[in-house]
This record gives sequence, structure tokens and C-alpha cells, in this order.
Amino acid sequence: MYRSYAEMPKIELPGNLEVKISDSTLRDGSQMPGIVLKKTQKLKIFEFLHEMGIEKLECFVFNERDRSLVRDMLDCNYDHPDITGWARANVADIDANLSMEGINEVGILMSISDTHIFDKLGLKDREQARDKYTEALQYAVDHGLKVRCHLEDITRADIPNFVIPLVKELLSIAPDAIFRICDTLNYGVPFEETPLPFSIPKIVRAFKEIGAEDLEMHVHDDFGLGVANTLAGYWHGANWSSLTFMGIGERAGNTELEKILTFLFCRVKGFEKYNPAPVTELTRYLEHELAFRLPRNKAIVGENIFAHESGIHTDGVLKNPFTYEPFPPEVVGGQRVLLVGDSSGREVVRYKMQEVLNELLGVEVNLRKNDRRIKMICNDIHKLYDEEARTSSVSDDELREYAIKYFLTSEEAFPPWIAHTRYE
Repeated sequence: MYRSYAEMPKIELPGNLEVKISDSTLRDGSQMPGIVLKKTQKLKIFEFLHEMGIEKLECFVFNERDRSLVRDMLDCNYDHPDITGWARANVADIDANLSMEGINEVGILMSISDTHIFDKLGLKDREQARDKYTEALQYAVDHGLKVRCHLEDITRADIPNFVIPLVKELLSIAPDAIFRICDTLNYGVPFEETPLPFSIPKIVRAFKEIGAEDLEMHVHDDFGLGVANTLAGYWHGANWSSLTFMGIGERAGNTELEKILTFLFCRVKGFEKYNPAPVTELTRYLEHELAFRLPRNKAIVGENIFAHESGIHTDGVLKNPFTYEPFPPEVVGGQRVLLVGDSSGREVVRYKMQEVLNELLGVEVNLRKNDRRIKMICNDIHKLYDEEARTSSVSDDELREYAIKYFLTSEEAFPPWIAHTRYE
């Protein structure tokens, strides 16, 4: 049915909804325990976000280091990402954003679960929380700021009796506000049949029914449902998502920007506006700068995403990469790697021997999979694993030694498998 990437149809968002991405790497991501992002690193991330086509980012403005960063980003005069602020629901925080020239939008934190209202904030009742949030929003709007309402811990909140009445009041103050649906501890699930407050589709639908048009998903990944819940939000009417690169953030982190970006670009119709090509380069930069090691098999950016070792997989990829790669490596700036290990077959050994001999001899070499020397090399390699004398892949240097042993020191040093030299 499908034999190439060009033939693979893209899916569509219901209603052809235009959705956008807001990055929180410089705000939520910078709070990850054990890492400190320097200003130069944040500026580098900003440049990459611009290259990717990300529409918006949020950052702190509470100390001189943060404010200096904002000034430098604004001085770039890029049309994207739009640089926005963040505040708790108090006048002082909002004033800090107002004092920052160039910041025209602010997200206001509104903790709405009972444990946050009573245990964290120490408020006496929900009404006091409601008054706190509506007064803060009114102050921001009165001073000319665009606003986002960050509804923290919504998937543990009383949605029909507190959240919906609160949102109605907030809408009366700021009809154009963006409402951030914060699945703070990842208690949300992407299923329509699940009851509130856990069903992301039902939360989105409830907001749409009362006239909240601009909804943003902000999902932490404690149960590993960050991507699923973010996409569920998109599919049921949310038009923004708040993400962090590599998912960095508190505890298990946030929904990964690179996953949503690449999924939209590769699998959903109409998202050519994004450019995932810098994704791998930014990943390697952050790994180096922060001494932050990702799992090798992490989707999109892990070192193994385009690595193949097993006989069946390498044989398929050599014949047609579409067989075992979801998209070409260059889409995210990656590179295909073929490895020789305990599950490898003769096809990948043949291919790797060809590469080595091309380099050693300066000629174009064409080997057959049933060449007796390929069989002998495979036997030697499998013997290492059978005897449990080896726990890693065979390196290129070792393959070079096999090539010398079986191809260059035999009586057939220059047999007919040499097609022609490069120097003719």
C-alpha cells in the first residue's frame, strides 16, 4: 500500500484547526533540578527556536540576569518567537513584567486544586482564591497586558463547581485571554470516556462550551503521558501547546517540544511552517553544555533513533529506508548509523566491509552477501557473542582489522570484486 515517504498520507486535525507552539524551556525547563542555564546557553536556545519556527516563548523577568536576557532577545528583532513574561497572581510580579519594555503578554499562575489553594497558598477558602486571581487579571488587563491564565493542577481540581465558574469570571475580564490547561502531575488521560477532572477531551470541551476560544496545553510527564495528553488537547480544540526542549523541567519534566514539532511536521497536514532540521544539533549542544545524557533510544533525538544492528532491520533499511525509519534522518538533522553486533546478519557485514575496503584501497568495491570471507567474518563475530566475550557493537577499527585479515592478506588481494579505481 505504501512504499515511500511521499506515498504516506498525512492525517488532519479536526476542523483544520490552526495550532501553535509556545516554548517554556527558558522558564519551566530552567527549573530542572541539577542544571543551571547560563545566559549564553539561553540565547543559543532562543536562536534555535527561531530557526524551528516556534511562535512564542515565556521567561522570567525577576532578576537582572533574566532581564538582560530578555533585552538581548528583543534586540534580535525577530518576528518569532514572541517573548512573553510569567507572573504569580500578585501586583508585584505583574509590575515586574510591566517594567520590562517589550513584554506585552504575561502568563498569570492561578493554582486551582484544593491542595494548592489550601495547603500551598494557605488560603481560607476557594472564594479567596477566586478573588485573588480575578483581581490580578483585572490589574494586568487595566495596564494593557495581553494575558494567559495558567490554571495549575487542573486535573485534580473541582471543574464543574469551581473551575468553570472561575473561568467565566476571568472571561468577563479578558475575553481574549489564553487559558493554559496545566496537567501539573500528569493525572490527566487522553480518553473521552474518563470522568472529569481527568479527561483532557472533556476539559477542553467544557472550556469551549463557555466561550474560551484560546486554550493551551501544558502537560508534565510524571506518568509518561505528556505527548498523548498534548495531542488529545489539540485534537479536541486546544490551539496552543506549552512545551520544553528535550522535556527538561521539574521532576519528570514536560512534554517534549521536539516530539510535538516533528509529529506535526511529518504526520499532520499543513505544518510546513515548522522546521525540525535543527533538532538534533540543539540536542547535542545541550547534552555537551549541561552534561545531560539522554537515553540512547529516546524518540526523535536519541542516538539510536536511526541506528540499526539486527539482520532483518539493516537488510530492510539498506534496500529501502522507509521499511524501518519513520522519516528520513535529515528531517531532524540526524544521520543513519549501521552497526555490527550480536543480532547482525551478513547483509550489514557485507555493506560495512564494502565501506572499509573503499576507504582502504581507494577503489569502488562490490561484495556479494554469500562471499565466503563475509561468512567467515560473521562466524568470528558471532563466536565472540556466543562465548559472551563481547557486550558491545563491533567498532569500525575492528571491522578494518577483519577487512585486512580476510581481504588484503589473502592470495586474492585484488580479485574481481574491485570494480574500478577512483583514479582512472
